[in-house]
Amino acid sequence: MILTEPTMAYEAQIRAFRQDFLDAGSPSEGSGSLLRYERTEDWLAQVARYADPATVPPDRVPCTQYIYVRACDGKIVGMIQIRHYLNEMLEKYAGHIGYSVCPSERRRGYATRMLSAALDKCREMGLRRVMISCRPDNEASRRTILRNGGVYENTVWEPERDRALERYWIEL
Repeated sequence: MILTEPTMAYEAQIRAFRQDFLDAGSPSEGSGSLLRYERTEDWLAQVARYADPATVPPDRVPCTQYIYVRACDGKIVGMIQIRHYLNEMLEKYAGHIGYSVCPSERRRGYATRMLSAALDKCREMGLRRVMISCRPDNEASRRTILRNGGVYENTVWEPERDRALERYWIEL
């Protein structure tokens, strides 16, 4: 498995990943606005804007987008985004990391391994601890977080999206 930043070299795989989520009617956490972009190059332009502190929108924080690629066939099985620090909204709700696994590739342990690889990237960035959240009904995400050392802090209500979120911290 390869954790790498997305480029146009992965265009076909990115489009297939996106389509898998659209076909399943599933949200794609940790992929930025991928589902809203028809053109891969437009999504990659947004990824670049959000990675640069000079061009990230004022209500956002710089973040690094990764794809998780299966080496044997080049398929993107997951995406994960690392936010470099927390603003008020991220600290209350979303945390440092968002991730998702392709609906057709779930229940194979990819999320646990992808998050572990992303935590290594967090250490390289100098983060000492990270916050990750998940919905209370997302047992798979909860198990992924716990397997990577997550410690439950509390459950909060996110009024803008009308949902509860469990908050976990992982010491690095």
